[in-house]
Amino acid sequence: MRRDETQDETQDEVEAASMAMAPMGTELSERVAAVRARIAAAAARAGRAPGDVTLIAVTKTVAAEVVRAAHAAGLTSFGENRVREAEEKIRALADLPGIRWEMIGHLQTNKAATAARLFDRIESVDSLRLAETLEARAAAAGRTLPVLLEVNSAGEASKSGFAPGEMLAAARAIAALPHLRPEGLMMVAPIAERAEDVRPVFRGLRGLRDELRAAVPLNAVDGGWRELSMGMSDDYAVAIEEGATIVRVGRALFGPRPTTATTA
Repeated sequence: MRRDETQDETQDEVEAASMAMAPMGTELSERVAAVRARIAAAAARAGRAPGDVTLIAVTKTVAAEVVRAAHAAGLTSFGENRVREAEEKIRALADLPGIRWEMIGHLQTNKAATAARLFDRIESVDSLRLAETLEARAAAAGRTLPVLLEVNSAGEASKSGFAPGEMLAAARAIAALPHLRPEGLMMVAPIAERAEDVRPVFRGLRGLRDELRAAVPLNAVDGGWRELSMGMSDDYAVAIEEGATIVRVGRALFGPRPTTATTA
């Protein structure tokens, strides 16, 4: 067996163990309620309505039966990092009413055709090349694909995304693609000891969004670019206070991921 196949098997075993430990039933319902209460409190502090914020449950490594339980607990929007894993779950859970799937992980261009078919929205458009590939795949699928543009606000080498200085030109180019519908911006904030430490980064993304509304207005009364997908389990309350319309929460709902997986 090749070394990479062995690594894949080991990863599958680790993820299977994580799936088995994910909360179900009453415990999961309590976690959902706790996250929603914290969202409502953060929204109130910012003078916003809780309904202004969409909760996306990050289900990387979470088994389909746990996602089904999360849906029963009232969640309808789910975020996946890997196309292959998502495809299996989306097929298994196709019977659930109102369920939505968002691609939130780095998307390789060779997976763009499958992603354009599977997901309700791609949040992680991080290059013009990917946007142009998705445009072609969405056109072939006969659909207009909602997307968010991923911003690497802190310039971290380990993360994908447009640099803030690239956003104006990128936004103009992507807004001109007829089969993509830009709806806003997405960011993975830097890891910090305290959520307050990343508040300026969240505030900066909101400011960038407001610049795009003025410079590259979309077909909307307010100029579009409404969505700000920012904030995860450790910092989503601060993100909401700074204008997040989407928060991506995994660990606070489903417990810790394997050490080899990125938590959300």
